[in-house]
Amino acid sequence: MRRTQAAGLLMVAALVGWLLTAADGARPDAFELKGRSGSLGQVALVVVDDGASYVPAERLAALLKGSWAVKGTRGTLTVAKRSAQFVKNQSRIVIQGQAMTLDAPARLGVAGWLIPESFLIKGLGRLAPGITATAVADAKRPPSKTVHAPVVLEELRSRSYPSFTRVVVETGGMLAYAVFSGPQEIRVRLPGLVLSGARTEALGDGLVKEIRLEPAGADAVLRVLLEGAAGEVKDSVLQDPFRLVLDIYRPREPGGGERGREGIQPLRLIVLDAGHGGHDPGATGPSGVMEKDVVLDVTKRVARLAEDGLGVKIALSRTTDVFVPLRDRTNFANKLRADLFVSIHANAHPRAYSEGVETYFLSSEASDSEARQVAAIENDVVQLETPAARQKGDVLKSILWDLAQSEFQAESSFMAETVQDSMTQSLRLVNRGVKQAGFYVLGGAAMPAILIEVGFLTNRKEERKLATPEYREAVARAIYAGLAEYKRRYDQRLRTAQTVPARAEPAPRTDAAR
Repeated sequence: MRRTQAAGLLMVAALVGWLLTAADGARPDAFELKGRSGSLGQVALVVVDDGASYVPAERLAALLKGSWAVKGTRGTLTVAKRSAQFVKNQSRIVIQGQAMTLDAPARLGVAGWLIPESFLIKGLGRLAPGITATAVADAKRPPSKTVHAPVVLEELRSRSYPSFTRVVVETGGMLAYAVFSGPQEIRVRLPGLVLSGARTEALGDGLVKEIRLEPAGADAVLRVLLEGAAGEVKDSVLQDPFRLVLDIYRPREPGGGERGREGIQPLRLIVLDAGHGGHDPGATGPSGVMEKDVVLDVTKRVARLAEDGLGVKIALSRTTDVFVPLRDRTNFANKLRADLFVSIHANAHPRAYSEGVETYFLSSEASDSEARQVAAIENDVVQLETPAARQKGDVLKSILWDLAQSEFQAESSFMAETVQDSMTQSLRLVNRGVKQAGFYVLGGAAMPAILIEVGFLTNRKEERKLATPEYREAVARAIYAGLAEYKRRYDQRLRTAQTVPARAEPAPRTDAAR
């Protein structure tokens, strides 16, 4: 993708409602509902943090001349005598007693409940026969309004992915902006943004060297300093809360483009992540065995086995007893453009008799209360990071913003199930199952990612086993066997995909993982 070399100016007025910029032409602005008697009106799309599109539930109900009722975590859309039940943060819905799975979960935003766009395509006809939804590319919107009042900066954050680097400016209100692209840096002027002082964040990810947000009179300027040539630069605005999102893409690799999520590619690199380390011991058993030591040893053993037997490269997020911030672990994997991320931990529980192994993948909603508790314990490591890292605020908020994992969730679940089966069968341990929860360490991984809890150090029996080199080797072999089985099945799919005649690729979406 070629970036215009001459400086260009794109002034985007802050709008009332939700919108994306014209850079993402693949997404409609709204849907028009039509019945037998004609148009019922339009419902605007809402774009949330992970790039998924939604429609406001109450607006949809009003256009359908129906009702929207909420009870706890459940919402019901009723039209005439037909109804559809939604559950917060779940993609499974029930229409007239029949289950259906949408492309995204129902959500609760600041302005109310949000229903996935896919409901208009898959479910509307069942709920309201005779009514159709048609995408509208240029929906009529309220007049643009420039915000003249000062706007406060809430947060400046960034994240490196294999194909692009994302910079997000979150503010306390709607904001106008102007983007200037140059060969050595990208500048964004932010009229009316109030700063208490300059902010600098070093990245050094091979694409972006540094990010600077500086006062400029009554305004502010965001400067993104580049390490080399960049590809396309895309900007967009998101709401709930208000954010300016700037995506700087790497140049396409010569002769065939970049490895994309839409085409299956051979597995080349796996990042193994030993949990905790340094001044963070993790869980500690009754006899003093520390999680950080157990999982580092197990991880090194898995790495040795995988390098010899899988035919892929292996990289470790830490090889010694050092502390690595949670965010840096997946950043490390993203910068290496890893294909898989596997984080290895040992469990703890107030009930000393708790035992067994469990494997997790990322979700904003925990499978159960115990999964939520495990995630809370692992996420608490952020308190041991630097004050600047702790000021990032709500851990789950960061996870939801960085839910690039949403597009890898199915693959992560499949890998988790494969590894979990291998561990329980090989080690003959209690199978606590595959679960999902909001683990900060998995947030932002731009590849399938799982977290393995290899046993409970708070259980004296399991602590004694995990203290021995023989058992650690057995655990490592079980994890390796699971990864080997996952790779075998993956390679089968790859061979099948390669035998299917190539078709013209659809235009790439640019709205994932915001």
